Amino acid sequence: MKISLKNQVAVVTGSSSGIGSGIAKSLAEAGAEVVINHPSEQSLDKAKAVLKEITDAGGKGITYQCDVSKEDQVIKMFQDVVSQLGTVDILVNNAGVQKDAPFTEMTFDQWNTLIGINLTGQFLCAREAIKEFLRRGIDPSRSIACGKIIHISSVHEVIPWAGHANYAASKGAIRMLMQTLAQEHGGDKIRVNSICPGAIQTPINYSAWSTPEALESLLTLIPYNRIGQPQDIGNLAAFLASDLADYITGTSIFVDGGMTTFESFSTGG
Repeated sequence: MKISLKNQVAVVTGSSSGIGSGIAKSLAEAGAEVVINHPSEQSLDKAKAVLKEITDAGGKGITYQCDVSKEDQVIKMFQDVVSQLGTVDILVNNAGVQKDAPFTEMTFDQWNTLIGINLTGQFLCAREAIKEFLRRGIDPSRSIACGKIIHISSVHEVIPWAGHANYAASKGAIRMLMQTLAQEHGGDKIRVNSICPGAIQTPINYSAWSTPEALESLLTLIPYNRIGQPQDIGNLAAFLASDLADYITGTSIFVDGGMTTFESFSTGG
């Protein structure tokens, strides 16, 4: 079986680095034309570098600047992508940040900024994507589904995380958003799922793996005894976006090396 996303357009938010870049590359390798979303002028060079990797490998894509927490920018992004590329077949809601603090010291800005990007951004992009899916309808030359949405959540949609209340809250909410959309739009043949990464080697968690000591400590939480790579998430995203996964919707899939088996309890707790 070969994963094919030929003739499809995929919007991947926050794909100028980290997990998003790995997903964008995997979707492009499977044949999709990828929209590499980045949030600001400062991230443009990184987005261009991801696009160059894709095009050098024979893939297709464009870059697009949009702050996903801003409604007007999200609406314009989808309008422009449809105008330029014809439609949107796949949305990967990946953009996310961390704004960590002990709970009693967490500022309203830290809470609001994170929720705006991690949760409101996923709502806005999913809403515009579903509108486009319904406008276009099912096109069997593209996919047997009307559209596919993949939310990037986290193991922290089920694992509490002291010092990261805003982050964990956003990821728990993503689970309910995903399942509700899958329920509401299943009859329209729109598939909605979440990928829940564990520890993935990206800039957002640099301090957790940047030294041998930090990495050794991290691996005590991971039964498979390695840190994940963006491609691990990209591989699953390409599968979930393909017709091979046509009966999978409304579910969270954990890509975590076994982190959610709670390794610390392996010797009895």
